[in-house]
Amino acid sequence: QVQLAESGGGLVHPGDSLRLVCTASSGAFPSYHMGWFRQAPGNERQFVATISWDGAVTDYADSVKGRFTISRDNVENTVDLQMNNLTPEDTAVYFCAARYFGTSRYSHEYHVWGQGTQVTVSS
Repeated sequence: QVQLAESGGGLVHPGDSLRLVCTASSGAFPSYHMGWFRQAPGNERQFVATISWDGAVTDYADSVKGRFTISRDNVENTVDLQMNNLTPEDTAVYFCAARYFGTSRYSHEYHVWGQGTQVTVSS
């Protein structure tokens, strides 16, 4: 089973950009559809973006559409989340996740999760 590790989080100012990277341990990575989720303190885990195994299909939460871009590299075994024009409302722990059967907006449909990376947007 693939293992996932997120990186790239940090403290930024409103309007800044960050690029999160999720690195998979397994050569089976191209078999997985991937998602990014986030969780702020006291809140449920929230869908951010998802991408199909071949990158042909992507989907975004309305709150990030036009600001965030999900992409993947099946040679490097990575899935990235480029985040632009960040706002304090984007502050959360960001998780990447993997599943076999198609893209999904629902966290309970993913069976592999990373440990998360903290993103804090503050002036």
